[in-house]
Amino acid sequence: MFRSIKSLRRHRTARGCALVMLLLSVHVPASHGALTLSGTRVLFESDKRSVSLVVANPSDKPYAVQAWVNTSADDTTTAVPFAVSPPLFRVNPGKEQQLQINGLPNNLPTDRESLFFFNAQEIPQVEGEQSNVLNIAIRTRIKLFYRPAQLQDNPNLRLKDLQWSVQQIGGKASLVVNNPTPFHYTFHRVQVSANGKTQTLATPPMVAPLDRQVYALDQVKPGPDLGVSFTTINDYGGITPAMNPSVQISR
Repeated sequence: MFRSIKSLRRHRTARGCALVMLLLSVHVPASHGALTLSGTRVLFESDKRSVSLVVANPSDKPYAVQAWVNTSADDTTTAVPFAVSPPLFRVNPGKEQQLQINGLPNNLPTDRESLFFFNAQEIPQVEGEQSNVLNIAIRTRIKLFYRPAQLQDNPNLRLKDLQWSVQQIGGKASLVVNNPTPFHYTFHRVQVSANGKTQTLATPPMVAPLDRQVYALDQVKPGPDLGVSFTTINDYGGITPAMNPSVQISR
């Protein structure tokens, strides 16, 4: 009986080792894209027929790429007023491909920006001897802002119009930013200081035009000395100078 148990254990161990070896034989590449884009965002002004974007392949392997524009819902069924040309292409190692994002007739709002997303999905080429290799198609997704020509203001100059306050929401102190402007603002950094403590908000969500955004405060206690400092990402992917707006504290 003792020998049978030992034999069974050896059999299970052998099966386990075989499974581990099988898993190790499947190569999973690092979870980052091989392709690069010429910008971190796309600004499409309504008086333009198209805008350009360059996809580069600095790797040593060829890639097929599929490109499209969709909405924040990230589906393939909602119609959007943009068409990417070419929508499917190949980029050889060390080469680039210029894309045109063409605008289509639309009835988008003319008093504010509209938000869309540009997508580029890389499709690795499978070589004949790579039958046991797992290739992962990685997608890069960046914001595309549609800006009506009627908006003549400079978004950076309108940053001063953002209205900041601290309010009790759901029984908890929250920082609220109200955006009365027609522009989207993506925050690079939002920092709140009070009573000798400082809280830097982790990846604070963007605030949409004529809307507001709420951020939970869990590390600082609001007081009369509360201050806010913030920076945003501009149209070209750069960082705007830090601003220190006044903050209204609701009692």
